[in-house]
Amino acid sequence: MENKKILTLTQAAMIAAVYVVLTYVFSAFSFGQVQIRIAEALTILPVFTPAAVPGLFIGCLIGNITGGAVLPDIIFGSLATLAGAIGTRLLRKKNPIVCTLPPILSNVIVVPLVLRFAYGVLLPIPVMMLTVGIGEVIGCGVLGVGLYTVLKKYKETIFLSSRFEKGTKPAE
Repeated sequence: MENKKILTLTQAAMIAAVYVVLTYVFSAFSFGQVQIRIAEALTILPVFTPAAVPGLFIGCLIGNITGGAVLPDIIFGSLATLAGAIGTRLLRKKNPIVCTLPPILSNVIVVPLVLRFAYGVLLPIPVMMLTVGIGEVIGCGVLGVGLYTVLKKYKETIFLSSRFEKGTKPAE
């Protein structure tokens, strides 16, 4: 049981770190009214491990802080990612395309409101929902499903999930 806790904590930390790095490396188009956040591809990871839920939340929180976001964006943008990650985890047994819907929808609803009320962007909210939605479909949908396709082949090795689910210990 202790090994499972360590594995979960390690996976969450690694996912958070990768999210932050991707947000930073692609910061030129990770923020704003037209954004494609490459790190959002990671929102498919709750399909493979529950550790992805806190990992994505912490990664988004740190990514927003280090990216220079204002406080409402840090709070509500990160909560949108958390809500999306929880939704993906709940839908994990569904088709991977369906699993991308919670993070897409949570960001399409939250981010335009943040852009309007925290940054004063005067574009109509439906227009911002469209622009954010397109970026989320690319980040979560296209890139996320691509990531899913690659990871499902190696999930046993990468996430060590079956070893704990079947009651066996990971290699020491």
